[in-house]
Amino acid sequence: MQTWDTRSVDVQPRSPEVLHSDDEGRTILIYLRAGEELGEHRVHERSWVIVVEGEIELESANGKERGAVGFLAHIDPNEDNEIRAVSDARLIMVLAPWPGDGHPSQRGAPSASA
Repeated sequence: MQTWDTRSVDVQPRSPEVLHSDDEGRTILIYLRAGEELGEHRVHERSWVIVVEGEIELESANGKERGAVGFLAHIDPNEDNEIRAVSDARLIMVLAPWPGDGHPSQRGAPSASA
């Protein structure tokens, strides 16, 4: 078992901290200052975003949601989204499986059906 107190992990703006990574998933701690954003992006994996401090706005093709501590969002693979910090915010992002189909690290790798 591994545990983290995400309130005390030294994570800097624009420098996400990978807390754990293996073939089944990756867990990342992200710190955004008020007004900063993870501009429009997409990941190849399913992702879960959990707010552990502060407040964010999450926007995708499905709409815009605002969430504070305890907010949890699930984002499908390859779904465009944008995350903006309403106030200084710490987020946990879980990506699974890691890396997902189509991730740049998988280019040239044999497919699962091969």
